Amino acid sequence: MMGARQQVQGALFYDFSLEDHVPQDHLLRSIDRFVDLSGVRPHLAPFYSHTGRPSIDPELLIRMLLVGYCFGIRSERRLCEEVHLNLAYRWFCRLDLTAPVPDHSSFSKNRHGRFRESALLRHLFETVVARCIAEGLVSGQRLAVDASLIAADASKQNATPREEWNAQSIDPVEASRAVREYLEVLDHEAFGAASEVEPKVTSRADPASQWTAAHKAPAFFAYSDNYLIDTDHGVIVDVEGTRSIRQAEVGAARTMVDRVRNVFDLHPDWLIADTAYGSGPMLGWVVDREIAPFIPVIDKSGRTDGTWSREDFEWDAENNRYICPEGHDLKQFRRNYSDPNRGPSGKGVAKYRALKMTCQNCPSKSKCCPNADFRAITREEHEDARQVARDLAKTGNYEIAMKLRKKVEMLFAHLKRILGLGRLRLRGPCGANDEFLLAATAQNLRKLAKLLPAPAAPPVAP
Repeated sequence: MMGARQQVQGALFYDFSLEDHVPQDHLLRSIDRFVDLSGVRPHLAPFYSHTGRPSIDPELLIRMLLVGYCFGIRSERRLCEEVHLNLAYRWFCRLDLTAPVPDHSSFSKNRHGRFRESALLRHLFETVVARCIAEGLVSGQRLAVDASLIAADASKQNATPREEWNAQSIDPVEASRAVREYLEVLDHEAFGAASEVEPKVTSRADPASQWTAAHKAPAFFAYSDNYLIDTDHGVIVDVEGTRSIRQAEVGAARTMVDRVRNVFDLHPDWLIADTAYGSGPMLGWVVDREIAPFIPVIDKSGRTDGTWSREDFEWDAENNRYICPEGHDLKQFRRNYSDPNRGPSGKGVAKYRALKMTCQNCPSKSKCCPNADFRAITREEHEDARQVARDLAKTGNYEIAMKLRKKVEMLFAHLKRILGLGRLRLRGPCGANDEFLLAATAQNLRKLAKLLPAPAAPPVAP
C-alpha cells in the first residue's frame, strides 16, 4: 500500500549536533587531528590595528582554504557555497548551523594584505612539516627534488613579443598587482636574474610567468612548482615557486636544501634528482655540503665516432695532468707564463694538451685524434664532483635512488589530478607561491591522515 504524502512542517525546536552528523571515517576528521592553528593569531597580531571593527577570525579563513585545497575546490565563491551547505565542512571550520560564512572577497583582502606581509602561509606549511617530523614520518636522510610546470592564468592573446617588451617603461603606480610583483623580482634568482635570456613572448597580465614548450606540445605560460621531499614517506619538506627554466629550478633546489637545514635542522645524506640538476656547479655545491649526489651527470664528453673519449684517459690529480692509454702526458701548462693573459682563463674550464710531436709519432693516433695534430681534453672546474656522481651511478644504491625519485612525480600527479591544481587562479610570483604552499600543506595533511588514521571508536553499549 502506498504511504501517505509527506507533509513538510517546520519544527519549533531542533535537537541537532554537527558532531553526530559527521562520519567517523570522514577525511576531515582525520585531518583535523593534525591542524594546529594556535600560532596563527600571535603570528598575525602585529599586522592588525588596535582600533576599528573586529575582523573575521583568521583561523576560520585558514580552515576554509584548507578545505578548498584538500578537496580541489579552486573557486573561492564556490568554496563559500560548499562550506555553507556541507555539514562536514562546517564542522571542520568550527561553524554551527546558524553561523554566517565569510564573503569570498575576505580571502582576497587578507591574502594580498596580512597573509603575505606576515608570510602566514609559509608559517602554516612549516608548522605541518614540523608535525610530520614529530610523528616520525621524516628522517631527513634521503631527500629528492623535482619541478613541475603549472599553467599560469595568462593567455597568448594578451602577450607581447620580445622585441616590443620593455620593463623599464612600465609605471609601477598604474600597473596591476601582478606586474608590480614582476618588477620587484627582476633581480631575484628564482625569476628575473635566473637567466639573461629573454623569453620569446611576455604576458601583459602576468609577466613573471614563463613562455615554455617543455611538454613537447603547444607553448603556454607557466610557473614551476619545486618540491623537496623526504623519501621515507613522501612528505613535502619544502616548496618554492620559480620561472619555468632549468637555471631557476636548480637555484630553487639549493634554496630549499639550505632552508630545511636552517629551519628543521635536516642534514641529508642523499640528494636525489633527475638530469636537469646534473650540471657541474650544482654537483659541486652538493658535494661541498657532504651530500651524496644521486643525480645523472650532464656530460657531453663522450664520442660516437669510435675514438677515445675523456673517460679513457686517466686523471692524475697530484700532478695536474691526464695520462693517455699509451702513457703520454696531457698537461695544462708546460712552463710558467709572465703574461697573465696566457695563464688560466678563469672561465671554469681548463684545457689539457699533448705534445704535437708525441701524437704524430703515436701508433694509436687513429684511435685518439685522427683529424687533429694533437689531442686536447677539457676539464671543468667541478670535475671532481662530477666524478663523485658518476661513481655513485655505478653502485646498487643508485637504482634505489632512482626508484625513490618517482615519489616526487607521484606527488605532482596527485597535485594535478586529485587537488585540481593544473592551472593557477592567482597571478604574479606571490600568487603562485601562495597556491603552491597551500597545496603542499594540504598534501602533507592528507598524508598524515592516511599514514596515522584515527583510532576506531569504541562500540556503543546496547
